[in-house]
Amino acid sequence: MGRSQSVPRGTDPRFGAGADDTGCTVLHVDMDAFFASVEVRRRPELAGQPVVVGGVGPRGVVTSASYEAREYGVRSAMPTMRARALCPHAVFLPPDFGQYSAASRAVMEIFRGVTPLVEPLSLDEAFLDVAGARRLLGRPAEIAALIRARVVEQEGLTCSVGVASTKFVAKLGSTRAKPDGLLVVPAARVLEFLHPLPVQALWGVGDRAAESLRRLGLATVRDVAEAPIGMLRNAVGDAAAGHLHELAHGRDPRRVSPEQVDKSIGAEVTFDTDIADPRVIRRALLALSDKVGTRLRRAGQVGRTVSIKVRLADFRTLSRSRTLPGATDVAREVFETAWALFDALRPSDRIRLIGVRVEGLAATDATPRQLTLGAPEHGWRDAEAAADAAAARFGRSVVRPASLMGGEDPRRTENPTRRKVVPLSDPPAPS
Repeated sequence: MGRSQSVPRGTDPRFGAGADDTGCTVLHVDMDAFFASVEVRRRPELAGQPVVVGGVGPRGVVTSASYEAREYGVRSAMPTMRARALCPHAVFLPPDFGQYSAASRAVMEIFRGVTPLVEPLSLDEAFLDVAGARRLLGRPAEIAALIRARVVEQEGLTCSVGVASTKFVAKLGSTRAKPDGLLVVPAARVLEFLHPLPVQALWGVGDRAAESLRRLGLATVRDVAEAPIGMLRNAVGDAAAGHLHELAHGRDPRRVSPEQVDKSIGAEVTFDTDIADPRVIRRALLALSDKVGTRLRRAGQVGRTVSIKVRLADFRTLSRSRTLPGATDVAREVFETAWALFDALRPSDRIRLIGVRVEGLAATDATPRQLTLGAPEHGWRDAEAAADAAAARFGRSVVRPASLMGGEDPRRTENPTRRKVVPLSDPPAPS
């Protein structure tokens, strides 16, 4: 156990584009340095330079780095200050999630032009099942090459593709094909591909689990595959042991599922400096609530439970939630509930992070609305829908509450999956 072996790479002929792809109908497509690549596409003069996208404040985090920046050790999720120290001559850019979302939609449309069985995992990656496309488009490896060519031609971006018989192995394949590569893992050679890899290659094995496994002498996937199940249970527990045992033998029964329904929609913000002023927190909750409301309406969903997350300066995390009488996608209702939850919580320590989330989601058109006696014909939802329409045409900056105009907006590091938007209405003053 603990033997050292070479890791298969995209250049290995056993796993190249010409390898046997019989039965390998699952593709994992992963865009290369997606956010940074979109920025370089917008600014061609940056081509070949180290580019880093992320929060620019003292608590900012890198969300994407070009491969030129990665040569200096810059990585996603790294503090921006650390990235600046490693690569001070890099071009540092704040994220523009509107541009990345638009590029993501265009790329996903390319995927869906090949097969309707597309399962997006995030803005920049997706699983595809191309079994039904073989008759028209050829072998899975040929389809993967076609996708890569279309992404370059139509979007000016590159991607890496793993082709395999399971989702787990396909995702590993795309990782090892990066950047701008294609790797096929033949169904008959899955264990040959998997077993030399380190235990961290197994889904669910983080640093702590990897250390527990290494203490037992389990350093590679082969070691995990050959270990008695009882040894695995001692290291990671009953449920995880069975999961890792199956993956280490190349078994992953999950199918590509194109219908991915969010269980919740939320947004959060990390302040550059710890905050105690309730007015600053109220403003943050206002902006976050509107982000959530906008995302709900765009997704065609409503939710009944509003929750907040508060991380204190000492990193303790508190959460509170409240279930509403009826489902909502109205930012005003989300904010009022979130503010009431925070007002009741009133933590004594300064605050590092705050978040808002709506859970218990259902389709808007399948959820009856609860009518209130004496309610006006047109309410907050109509106003926010009008704001959505105005923003779609003119940009979000045309509709802002007075409390967020002119005054000092707290500097903060946004969650990289959220958009910066604010609602029509001002929040009530704290009591």
